[in-house]
Amino acid sequence: MFFALIVCLTLAAPVHAQDAKRGEYLAKAGGCLGCHTENQDKATPYAGGRALVSPFGTFYGPNITPHPGAGIGRWSEADFIRAMRDGRRPDGANYFPAFPYTSFTRISDADLKDLWAYLRTLPPSGTASRPHDLRFPFGYRILLWPWKWLFFRAGPMDPGNRGAYLAEALGHCGECHTPRNMLGGLRKARHMGGAKLADGAAASNITQTRLKRLSDAELAEFLKFGQWPDGDVVGETMGEVIRNSTSRLTAQDLQALIAYLRSLPALPDEPK
Repeated sequence: MFFALIVCLTLAAPVHAQDAKRGEYLAKAGGCLGCHTENQDKATPYAGGRALVSPFGTFYGPNITPHPGAGIGRWSEADFIRAMRDGRRPDGANYFPAFPYTSFTRISDADLKDLWAYLRTLPPSGTASRPHDLRFPFGYRILLWPWKWLFFRAGPMDPGNRGAYLAEALGHCGECHTPRNMLGGLRKARHMGGAKLADGAAASNITQTRLKRLSDAELAEFLKFGQWPDGDVVGETMGEVIRNSTSRLTAQDLQALIAYLRSLPALPDEPK
């Protein structure tokens, strides 16, 4: 009787049907193209090679096409979810947090499954992932265990607040717009308060301190076209985010994102 009840409950449990088309939209919302595509003309999308300069050395985005050797073609769906949720490779080793799993861990299971389905549709590329070039001793992954204990909390967030979900999970805005401490952890007291990036660019303060100067319509225009009301054009780093990500959001998602950013506590700009 008990066994029959368990079987019935299992059969009745809803199964998420993967939706690759929806996964494509999620990949745009997450800006996956930028980090996993080399910054040069006619680069193969998602074949890796993008350099990310940091105080610890240079990281290179890997090939995430379904190539069985050069990409993630031999991964299972569980391998992918473990990477996004726990920041671990299929062999169990930790990923460096240049891969922003500290934000991606918050993505829902359903969205991870759809994102995985989309990645499986990409044309396989045989381009080998470039190894990271890190200063001693930061290339030792064993150091990531204490780092994760200090700065990483795994688990999805409630996607009910769409704006928060877009900013904090999919869009991982805080990874660039929040300054880091000397160990590379995010300074939570300065969440979204602006940061200096290692490549010399600056990520703006996107709390009310700055956003109050713009109307919702002006902010939406900026996130769609990368142009300020005075005609000034955004720099290349944010410009790419706009081209690949925020300009691709639906009008509803864009408004939800703006509403959430406006709800953040105002933080003063840090002295330059």
